[in-house]
Amino acid sequence: MAHHPKYEGYNLIGDKRTQLVYDLETLDDHAVIDEIAAAGVGLVFAPDTLAEAKNRGYSLAKPGEKRRHRAPRA
Repeated sequence: MAHHPKYEGYNLIGDKRTQLVYDLETLDDHAVIDEIAAAGVGLVFAPDTLAEAKNRGYSLAKPGEKRRHRAPRA
């Protein structure tokens, strides 16, 4: 499936509310990314690596994993 137009060219998308990062190459449910884009709480990483996401406090989302939504910090 094609990437969301807002995140074209990126493989990892972080959710500021849950501190989870989604790998678009392995993600099956792209509705999660649509919801993140609609809420305006998406974050991309440079360089686009899991190591950089973990450095910023994000952890890789696993299928079925849910966390409590928090208000993003400014």
